[in-house]
Amino acid sequence: MMTDRNIDGMMISGYRAMEPRKKLAQVSAMSQTVLRLAAARIRKQHDGISDRELLLRLASLWLDRDTMVRAFGWDPDREGY
Repeated sequence: MMTDRNIDGMMISGYRAMEPRKKLAQVSAMSQTVLRLAAARIRKQHDGISDRELLLRLASLWLDRDTMVRAFGWDPDREGY
């Protein structure tokens, strides 16, 4: 769904006028929301998983397979995402 050009312009102007600290706070809040949504999806797909497994599955959404295997001994290709 696309937004009206006027709304897009207002949003961009608002972001440009925002203090860097407030922009960073907004980005942080959005990132936390994305993590919470991803965690909820993973918990729904893998009922009863441990907190550690949840964190590994979350990490595997952002990190490549080689890094996951080297750093955590977790192979997303074998264990799943």
